[in-house]
Amino acid sequence: MVDRIAAGAQAPGFYRFKVGEIEVIALHEGVLVRDRPTGFVPNATHEEVGEAYAAAGMARDKLTITFNALAVRTAGRVVLIDTGLGEFGPPGTGQLLGNLAAAGIQPGEVSAVVISHFHADHILGVNRKDGQPTFPNAEIFVPAKEWDFWMDDAQMDAAPEAAKENFGLCRQVFGKLAETVRRYAWDEEFLPGLTSVRANGHTPGMSAIRITSAGETMMFVADITNNPLVFVRHPEWQAMFDMDPVETIATRKRILDMAAAEKLRVSFYHAPFPATGYIVKNSSGYEFLPALWHAD
Repeated sequence: MVDRIAAGAQAPGFYRFKVGEIEVIALHEGVLVRDRPTGFVPNATHEEVGEAYAAAGMARDKLTITFNALAVRTAGRVVLIDTGLGEFGPPGTGQLLGNLAAAGIQPGEVSAVVISHFHADHILGVNRKDGQPTFPNAEIFVPAKEWDFWMDDAQMDAAPEAAKENFGLCRQVFGKLAETVRRYAWDEEFLPGLTSVRANGHTPGMSAIRITSAGETMMFVADITNNPLVFVRHPEWQAMFDMDPVETIATRKRILDMAAAEKLRVSFYHAPFPATGYIVKNSSGYEFLPALWHAD
């Protein structure tokens, strides 16, 4: 007998689909809505950005950010890609563990955690507030270039004050893991069916993850965009979170071109749940087409 969902409550936020023989599960981690700051897109006017949000069906003066991880069942193991804010985020976030459990997976069953890059909303869920690992049996995989940048004391000392907080967060999360964390290179198949793809710009070492099985392929593209309903349509726009805006735009166009040419299914970290679909090119740039849901 299926339990009823309490009145006013949302259904659990997980969604399964297949890539060849691999099962992929989209996991909703949460959503934040706040006033969109002036200068959020430095190379477009506030009015232009408002129009773009309105054209995508969102409030023209708000910044809506969704957070979505992936679980992957491959070669007899459960792999989690990115961990969300965990117990450290504001209200509206921190839903990953509940949705993972709703999908039938307990934290102890996760054998590998793959990090795309070292921003707080991707790494804070590695540990709990008491300092214990959230996924006690998981090996942690991180991009080598990301580790080299954020864990470098010289880089931290040279960073502007606004960036120093994230250097501290990286040490908070990974400090005790330095001897055991696995660092993967771009273009490396570091787990069966999972290969890293260079996606730098948003951060120096960000990696997308190509998932391949039985002749089928998809790609978790991490933060090549903020909300893709806006930034896929405006691939030349910068966002205030991008560390190297010029490289971010080049990376975004390269990966969107790849996805369109190869007809790849893609999953965005910041797309509306379940955050997966396809990219097509049009006369003005690109469009993100959400994948149709299937009940089987």
